[in-house]
Amino acid sequence: MRRRRNIIIPTAGALEIVEEQLPDVPEGGLLLETLVTGLSAGTELAFVKGDHPGLRSNLDPDLGLFVPHSASTAYPIRRLGYMEVARVAQSRTAAFSEGDVLACAYGHATMHIADPLNEHLVLLSQDLDPLLGVFVAHLGPICANGLLHAAAEATGGMVRSLADGVDGRQVLVTGAGPIGLLTALFARSLGAREVAVADSDPQRRRLAEELGFLALDLEADPGRLLKTRWRHGPADRGADVVFQCRGRPEALHAALRAARPQGSIIDLAFYTSGADAVRLGEEFHHNGLSLRCAQIGRVPRGLAGQWDRARLSAETIKLLRSHGDVIRKHLVTDVVPYDDAPRLMREVSQRQRHVLTAVFAVAPAYL
Repeated sequence: MRRRRNIIIPTAGALEIVEEQLPDVPEGGLLLETLVTGLSAGTELAFVKGDHPGLRSNLDPDLGLFVPHSASTAYPIRRLGYMEVARVAQSRTAAFSEGDVLACAYGHATMHIADPLNEHLVLLSQDLDPLLGVFVAHLGPICANGLLHAAAEATGGMVRSLADGVDGRQVLVTGAGPIGLLTALFARSLGAREVAVADSDPQRRRLAEELGFLALDLEADPGRLLKTRWRHGPADRGADVVFQCRGRPEALHAALRAARPQGSIIDLAFYTSGADAVRLGEEFHHNGLSLRCAQIGRVPRGLAGQWDRARLSAETIKLLRSHGDVIRKHLVTDVVPYDDAPRLMREVSQRQRHVLTAVFAVAPAYL
């Protein structure tokens, strides 16, 4: 029996590393040894702070309705994260070889028994920095799926490429976290005429400016500025498409105000506290806007056969190849030893520390 270390949340506000036993590798399975694992601050810290909606309600999969007072998740939380890069230590399938490096989504554990038939595993080439590989399995596909939804909106579902929704168009991204900035990089690399990024944090606005985007203060009514800057015709001003990447109602409200009439807002955000402040009786109604949720578990209707998770990961790898140096320099802000992960997560949850993307190095070579 092998033993691994795993980061868990025993109760709200607490984090610890525990040892767990792993079973033998079954036929067809893999033993993975983690090299690095990335922090998805929004989702994970919602569990640390205790405000994740899954702690209060449960989604009925048949009805698609949340059932209150019936939590789907409870403490201790034993699986956190979805940004892992690992090396195959033992393979009992011809599909992967020992020594292969894979992008995975199994949480902050130092080892993992993987089932290739039921898990999303992406083989990484030797020339790709494993620190960039943390974006490949899940976070990058979240962003690519946002671009895919914009393309489906623009083409009526007849999507040829991710560029269909942004090529030649004026794009606003609300929220300059890792998802917002990767989405902005996707949009620019796919031919957007101009990309603006709005955030309320001055540090993140400076970062967006360093990346070459038009950086706007989310609290200073970016819609008014953009509707002055981006004119399409009489009574037709604003962003062709807005990617809403900040899980706050004021960010969604700003996105609605910035879109041109009959424009699209593609919402990638996760609203842990709901969105009661969104004023749907104003711009949303009077400008005939379209609000589309781009949730990673679902691509636009009719496109699942062509645009599966593997293809979205492949699109992410393309972006990493073309913009890897920029992403490594600006988006990966913290690389710390695995043992320091609980402390860093506590500090970020208590707003004592600011990170964009933090990576926990299990293998010392990546520090």
